[in-house]
Amino acid sequence: MTLAPSPEAARLAKRLRGLRISHASKLTQADLAHALSQESSVAVATISSWESRTNPKVPPVERLHSYALFFCSDRSTTDPAYLVPEDELTSDERRRFHDLHEELVTLRNAVHGPGEVAGSSTGGLSTWTFDSDPITIICPEAPLAERPPMANEKNPNYTRMFRYADLDALIELWGHVRACNPTANVVHRLPSEVVADDLSSHVVVLGGVGWNRIMKRMLKTLREMPVSQVEVDDLKTGEIFRTSGPGGREYRPVWDDTADNGRELLEDVALLARVRNPYNHSQTLTICNGIHSRGVVGAVRTLTDIAVRERNEAFLSSRFPGGEFALLLRVPVLNGEALSPDLEIESTRLYEWSPSNEATAE
Repeated sequence: MTLAPSPEAARLAKRLRGLRISHASKLTQADLAHALSQESSVAVATISSWESRTNPKVPPVERLHSYALFFCSDRSTTDPAYLVPEDELTSDERRRFHDLHEELVTLRNAVHGPGEVAGSSTGGLSTWTFDSDPITIICPEAPLAERPPMANEKNPNYTRMFRYADLDALIELWGHVRACNPTANVVHRLPSEVVADDLSSHVVVLGGVGWNRIMKRMLKTLREMPVSQVEVDDLKTGEIFRTSGPGGREYRPVWDDTADNGRELLEDVALLARVRNPYNHSQTLTICNGIHSRGVVGAVRTLTDIAVRERNEAFLSSRFPGGEFALLLRVPVLNGEALSPDLEIESTRLYEWSPSNEATAE
């Protein structure tokens, strides 16, 4: 069962598709990608994701400027297709450019609502753009032994956020979700604070099963998704991932045991998943999990890091047109920092699943 796009997103995708198909040069998506890349690089898969009938992604505003610039000019019919610079437009082309640009931006604004800041590149990332609110981010709670003194309510300098684990992931995601949904009610909760209504909204769950009992519950509830997270005797710092069914296996972190400063984490494993909310099928559940905190950050940054997010959104749209998926990903760690996974690199993807496709593993 697929997650249907909003009517507004479908209209924008149809308009973009129609511009290309009706062009005098009978443009392919590759032709258009080549032309638009004259301003900044864009992949064919990205064009496909913007035109998708089943799971359209919304282009950043600056890309609609390129669309209007290209399709306003008769000189775009050259072979290869040519993007005419704005300062070279004729008076008639300039008029057509302004009309088309205004139309496309209006269609895009209809997807996100009038509250979105024009020109915001984050607004084009539809994985983190929600059609309703509230949006509830559930973050793990650090055990008492792991908390600093200011997490104690009796401390005059008590700071509530010191109770949270995976703060790097929460801060990264919180800002991004707020930017994509500026008029929405976005809240974060500790597992102990969650009430029934929270679980019927759009839900994002961060962290592993050890410190987030909501994550543990969700993974057990999603019986169809063949990914679990389990404790093992030989790893005391996190819980590994295990897949079930034919070819099921375990996924573990990679260590450097020869490092000068002791054992060093070289590579973590992340779980990134988007499915229907099992408690309210009109809403979504997004999981950003990891064996360690670096894996959680890697899961989040897959779709927030400006260096990879556009390509990764396009990959997800092409690979999982129904909008539901689960991925286990390699998250390299360098000097203690998690590197953002690039989904176009095949070795990054350890395991893939969607309700409509068979799972594939490395």
